Amino acid sequence: MVARAWGERADTKRGMGSAPSPARARRLGSEPPAAGMQGVEEMFVQNDAVSLCLLLNRRTKTMRVIDFRAGPSHAKRIFVLKLAKREGIEKVYTLVERDEVGTWVKLGFAKEANIPGFYKRSDAFILGASVDAAALQADLRVPIGLEEDEDPPAPEPSAAHDFAEKTLAQAKKQSKDLADRSLPLTKVAVVREGDVRKTIDKALKTGRALTAFEAFGRDVERRFFSLTSRGGFELVASTESQSCFGNAFVELLTGPKTEAERLATVSALRALCDKLLAEGVVSCFAVGPSDDLALATAFVFNGFRRTGLLLNHVTVGGERKDAIVWSRKLANPTDE
Repeated sequence: MVARAWGERADTKRGMGSAPSPARARRLGSEPPAAGMQGVEEMFVQNDAVSLCLLLNRRTKTMRVIDFRAGPSHAKRIFVLKLAKREGIEKVYTLVERDEVGTWVKLGFAKEANIPGFYKRSDAFILGASVDAAALQADLRVPIGLEEDEDPPAPEPSAAHDFAEKTLAQAKKQSKDLADRSLPLTKVAVVREGDVRKTIDKALKTGRALTAFEAFGRDVERRFFSLTSRGGFELVASTESQSCFGNAFVELLTGPKTEAERLATVSALRALCDKLLAEGVVSCFAVGPSDDLALATAFVFNGFRRTGLLLNHVTVGGERKDAIVWSRKLANPTDE
């Protein structure tokens, strides 16, 4: 099945039943952004070889690929990587259903993460590729005997994955140590983006921002929250969601730096998840730097599981970092 928009099925999007014509190819810098498209440039490309929607994030130098034409082809792979190289992109990724994983592995992408329950009854998968000279020159990786509905080979052990495992192990230990600690009470307030714009800009300027709340998908609902507790603690958070799937992409503006902030962040994340559950959200997911132990502890304590590692995927303080994918089924946080 061909991936579309947030990874949604072909019949779920208005006006997305066929690939866009060349006349619609554009960058959002010259036209008003579509709903929920903050901080990214959207580009449609169609020719004899490819029919794609590309979401370019200049800050993180990443590009999401949405494919309107199923099937592996050398031309598609080369086109995507060359365009990304031209645009200064360092990481290309796509989000697809299980039956498309094999296709993207054949195009040289590596399976990096999965998001349980993304489509309510089925999972989504994130596959990524680094944009460099070697990738442009490499032949297609076509595993012998790999069929479209088979899982690709497991990734080889690497220093990045070993480091993420150590972070996870320490986070689990620290999470257990928090079981008997008293957490501050958190108040959750829905706010407008304009109300927290100065806070976001300050976090970006000081290098503490984990995100600028750029769009992950298309045609989505983006909401902002102010999470506060005693002592002057405030954490700006945002969610991106599509009601038809019942999930939410959760983003926290900053990670904790002190013990007081760590406890407050744990409580804030719990309060936000409780609010999402009360609103009928079935599952949620988030990403966080693999070297942020305090943030990882907050996710583990609140029932999130590590379901992948996105290599060189986020930018914090001007530094590119690997990102752990955290997933949680809100109705049953301990479900494995």
